[in-house]
Amino acid sequence: MSEVKFIYGLIGKGIDYSFSKSYFNQKFQNEGLVNHSYENFDCKNLDQVAESLKQKKLKGLNVTIPYKEKIIPYLDNISKEAREIMAVNTISFDENRNLIGHNTDCYGFQKSLFEKINKKPKNALILGTGGASKAIGYALKENSIKFHTVSRKKGKGDYSYNELEKEIITEYELIINTTPVGTYPNTEDCVDINFNYITKKHILFDLTYNPKKTRFLTNGKIQGAKIINGYDMLINQAERSWSIWNKTN
Repeated sequence: MSEVKFIYGLIGKGIDYSFSKSYFNQKFQNEGLVNHSYENFDCKNLDQVAESLKQKKLKGLNVTIPYKEKIIPYLDNISKEAREIMAVNTISFDENRNLIGHNTDCYGFQKSLFEKINKKPKNALILGTGGASKAIGYALKENSIKFHTVSRKKGKGDYSYNELEKEIITEYELIINTTPVGTYPNTEDCVDINFNYITKKHILFDLTYNPKKTRFLTNGKIQGAKIINGYDMLINQAERSWSIWNKTN
């Protein structure tokens, strides 16, 4: 058995469910990269995050909840898009072992969206205001799509959920769920919007990939909306991470 020379991994909390570990280890196997390994670094706190970053064989990392924003002070530099989003989901190492933060969620979302639709929507409503929401907002802005955000707390987003009356929901062509609501195992949970106002003119995009069809997407489908789940976005952002690691290593 070959010695593992290059370690990649995912930093997060409670990440046994992670897509990334199985995806990348299968990729390494398929491509004959026998000295590559992808591991989960399940960190209970930022001290454990800092320790994980010091491993000598590390060649690249992904970052997930709850550390996409909290990890930034531990990095030496961040890319333009990560700086604007202020959330990092990919870390590369330069020749001096400096840690460089990137955000590939914006790329993954953009590619997935435009592969599934025929024309650019004129506007969008983003459900959620966390790190994922900021990445989606960046991608929309880059494509000149106007958007507003929705938060459970009044004043944190442009709207709160109880303000989403018919005239607001019908105004937005694209509605994106960036919250974890409805993710396995809580598959019956759903963001609090009135689906009676959803029509076949709407596109509903859920960043969740497990389950493939969340309650949010199921309710939208019943109303005739076009629905897109987060699986292709996940593949796209993973491949973008791999590209970044190989440019800088």
